[in-house]
Amino acid sequence: MAVIVPAVLATDISQYRRYIEVYNNFAKRIQVDITDGEFAQNQTIDESNIWWNKDQTTCDVHMMVTNPSKHLQTIIKVNPSLCIFHCEVSEDLIPIFDKLKEAGIKTGVAFLKQTYPGSEKFKKYIEAADHALIFSGKLGLQGGEADLLQTEKVEIIRSIKSNIEIGWDGGANLSNVRALAHSGIDVINVGSAISHAQNAPEAFKQLTEELDKNGVVL
Repeated sequence: MAVIVPAVLATDISQYRRYIEVYNNFAKRIQVDITDGEFAQNQTIDESNIWWNKDQTTCDVHMMVTNPSKHLQTIIKVNPSLCIFHCEVSEDLIPIFDKLKEAGIKTGVAFLKQTYPGSEKFKKYIEAADHALIFSGKLGLQGGEADLLQTEKVEIIRSIKSNIEIGWDGGANLSNVRALAHSGIDVINVGSAISHAQNAPEAFKQLTEELDKNGVVL
């Protein structure tokens, strides 16, 4: 059963606080997007500023950064449930994954639109990771359109590691979350469809209820 996870992308600490204070009221799991101004042109808050209500919410961190090793110690200190790095970086992610696992943090690997997850170069990341993120959006931005052809990657990823959790990031909204869930996506990260809604809790509720509907997905 797929779950809806609000995604937080904040350019300053006050904006981040506003999102978290709202999402802590209804979300059991959130994803915080972090960019370094290099891997993605836009820059968010630093990962050292991440906080959440640990009593009732788990936090995933999606690191859109060029050099994962430079962020590793801070991530370990912040201690999210899951940390996702992009396979397209030049660093080998396996040593990064090993250190995260030693700290009790689950590991994730993200794939941009143009990246084929079945290549020999990336299979080892899928095999080592707990989570694979299919990224269909624009780096460092919210409000894009979902490219549903990217769901073809689900089968490829599952053929490498059948029990891996698969996430989606980019353009998820009320018109497509059911199709995403039916494609085999486990975690649907939702940005602007919640963050730009007049009533964020109601938007989250509607998205969650949409996943429970049966019938033909158009």
